[in-house]
Amino acid sequence: MILLTRLDGKEMVVNAEHILLVEQTPDTVLLLSSGLRVMVKESIEEVAERATAYRRRTLSGPELRAAVLPLHRGAPKSED
Repeated sequence: MILLTRLDGKEMVVNAEHILLVEQTPDTVLLLSSGLRVMVKESIEEVAERATAYRRRTLSGPELRAAVLPLHRGAPKSED
């Protein structure tokens, strides 16, 4: 889910996996898989960056997070 801003200034959360197309006309328009079109204040680049960051977070999976967590919880470091 990514946070975006409608043209009237209200924030909304959009499921990034439902975005089919983003176009500049001159406002940024999202076409969602439901057929709904939504205009937002963010540029195409901003929408793409947020969608990409969301996808990276979801693809990192629990394996990566589990490998990183012990280092932040004060686990002993391995001796070289």
